[in-house]
Amino acid sequence: MTKSELIESALSKLDSDATKADVERNLNAILAAITEGLKQDGSVALVGFGTFSVTQRSARTGRNPATGAAIHIPASKSVKFKAGKGLVEKFN
Repeated sequence: MTKSELIESALSKLDSDATKADVERNLNAILAAITEGLKQDGSVALVGFGTFSVTQRSARTGRNPATGAAIHIPASKSVKFKAGKGLVEKFN
């Protein structure tokens, strides 16, 4: 599902006179708040849905698949998502 499909789906679930632009603004605000929460606290927990968290990946040596040469992969941060119990139960 793309972002525009998500907006359309959310719009169809609303029984108000919201517009597509309203839903898009709200979605963008939620995504910005999640991003800000990750930057400040390192995690965002949405009870019943899941938890976003920032993890540190250490530096390592990798291989260039085309040449086989060793390359240095620097340390970086990554975002992980762990589905909550309520979301997992929807699929089982």
